[in-house]
Amino acid sequence: MRKVSLHPQDLTGRLALVTGANSGVGRELATRLAADGAEVLLAVRDTTKGAAALRAIRDEVPGASVSLRALDLASLKSVGTLAGDLLAEGRPLHLLVNNAGVMAPATRHTTADGFELQFGTNFVGHAVLTHRLLPLLQAGQARVTTVTSSAARQGRLDFDDLQAERSYSPVKAYNNSKLADLVFALELDRRSRAEGWGIVSNAAHPGTTLTGLYAAGPNLGRGKPAPHEAVMARLARWGILVQDVAHGVLPIQYAATSPEAQGGRLYGPDGFGQFKGGPAELDIYKSARDESAAARLWGYALGVSV
Repeated sequence: MRKVSLHPQDLTGRLALVTGANSGVGRELATRLAADGAEVLLAVRDTTKGAAALRAIRDEVPGASVSLRALDLASLKSVGTLAGDLLAEGRPLHLLVNNAGVMAPATRHTTADGFELQFGTNFVGHAVLTHRLLPLLQAGQARVTTVTSSAARQGRLDFDDLQAERSYSPVKAYNNSKLADLVFALELDRRSRAEGWGIVSNAAHPGTTLTGLYAAGPNLGRGKPAPHEAVMARLARWGILVQDVAHGVLPIQYAATSPEAQGGRLYGPDGFGQFKGGPAELDIYKSARDESAAARLWGYALGVSV
């Protein structure tokens, strides 16, 4: 682990796309990118909440260049529509932050295309979006930061059951999806360097940060509210193992904007267990070091995106 320092960057003239930018870490990051001068596209599933986020960012950053784009990562049709629109506009993309996600639904759900919801949303949707946007990312010599989780340490890529069809565990499925995100981010950087694409790809995670993620996913398929959010809020009040969004965003902001943040790296909090703390470069988790598995996962995602 190596502590790093985050400094404001001049992002004037840069075009950024942030998925899941209507709340939590995504909205905070979009706000900070706009404050640093970037033009930010907020890619969101719920456009009503997205419009509210847009107003909030403009209130906080007068003159912010921000706009809304519809994106449901659980629908490859929606992913294709957004990618097609951006490709038709033809503007180089300088920053892509694959941030949106779902965590630990109590029962197994599937996307519009039949993928297990967490694997399909957290990984497949982002991987297909990134693949489709490669021409714009190459044109912009882009930085691509994919948001993973420390839960990736416990993940495992079982290519015989990527969709958790044999058995479904909310936490295991989440761990596996975030491991896939990390593996994809590292493989994208390897491919870019080998092929001369000019894309810098890294991964980051916010530690244990109190966001709506702890309510939205766990409440799917439940008659009564899940306890996750209440427990997390209590820990946050006590200052134990949980941090607020303003701190959780820092490793992701560093990975996405700092000239010192490198490709093929993982960034996250420097505190105990990586739960909270200042931004740091972390050791790549052992679960993500198999390059043959990474190449296989890349091929899987490429096959989906064709």
